[in-house]
Amino acid sequence: MIKAIVTFTLIATFTSVAAPVALDASKFPSLQAAFDALPAEGGSVNIPPGNYEITEPLRIQTPETRVVGHGAATHIINKSEAGTPALILEPKDLTKDPKSRLWRVQLADLRISGNPKSGDGIYAHFIQEIYLEGVSIDHHGANGVHLHSCFEDPRVEDSIFTYNATAGLQITDCHDIVVNGNHFEENQDALRCVDSFNLCCNGNNIDDHLRHGIVIENTYGSVCSGNMVEECNGTAVILDRDCYGITLSANVIAHHLQGGIDLVDANGCAVSANSFVLCHTFGVRLGKESGRNSITGNTFGNTYIGNGQLKRPLREHENPMMIDAAGGIVIEGASDLAITGNTFTGLDYEAVKSDAAATRLLVTQNIMTDCCRRLSPSSPWVKIASPEGNHLIKDNLGQK
Repeated sequence: MIKAIVTFTLIATFTSVAAPVALDASKFPSLQAAFDALPAEGGSVNIPPGNYEITEPLRIQTPETRVVGHGAATHIINKSEAGTPALILEPKDLTKDPKSRLWRVQLADLRISGNPKSGDGIYAHFIQEIYLEGVSIDHHGANGVHLHSCFEDPRVEDSIFTYNATAGLQITDCHDIVVNGNHFEENQDALRCVDSFNLCCNGNNIDDHLRHGIVIENTYGSVCSGNMVEECNGTAVILDRDCYGITLSANVIAHHLQGGIDLVDANGCAVSANSFVLCHTFGVRLGKESGRNSITGNTFGNTYIGNGQLKRPLREHENPMMIDAAGGIVIEGASDLAITGNTFTGLDYEAVKSDAAATRLLVTQNIMTDCCRRLSPSSPWVKIASPEGNHLIKDNLGQK
């Protein structure tokens, strides 16, 4: 018997899709012309070294787009004094389709500078999975970068933000945010993250800010760790407006004229393993809207070995940063707070001080040395305004 052999032939059907393109900006009359030449499917634009002066915002309106320069040698200079951004990343015709979004726009290896009357360096609106890497953003009249409703997975890495009039990096209404390994220097504030979720802010160097370092508002489920935050005229880290479930850990918080960490309105947060040195007014402060927090394993102190630090009143020409000052924990109405395993040394005032409105405080197993340096010798190092407020204060080594 002969068996029939049946052969099936499969015919694959391919749909023709235009491929993204790679463009050389030097082949176009302007940077905007190069961006406009990108097809709807996106592509890449390589910007050669050079100074590119602009008076109107550059716009990128295509998804799957990467713009890359040659480091600081590729320099976009915003000459506008009308408060406009240098670069706007945004879907086209938002008025016709308010729900439109762009996906995966990337900027890398270039410098964008502004002037006191310019707007943001980069304004990104409705860009999902935006990625900024190796950008230098400086001297803008507003924010260095503003990520506005870039909801899905924004990433900012290995960049530098300097001398911007508001925030180096402003994050508004974003989710699953990564801000890692950046430098921030002499902006008004370094980083502001508001109305957002899940910020990972790690390994950044934040120095010499005119006001605050990291400001987080109405944000939950976030972590700030391994950052160096130094010499803010205000406060290093602020949590405000319904923050909860945030960990602030293993940061160096050094030399701030106001304070270290201010938990204005923060609940269910952990402050651990930070070094608070030379925080003039307070190391940690907790406001009346804060509760259910733990402060564990931190070090609060002055220079100790810094004999050159001033212990006399400042002369007119001297910088307040020269004062050898250190603050501890100040509690202003907070509740349900555990303060354990910390070291308090060389403080101007009390190691722990609370007002009468604070309730359910646990202060135990801390080390205290040389506190209340600017108070009378008989001043207590732990001062709880209402001892009857269901507190437990015990077993602190060196407590006076």
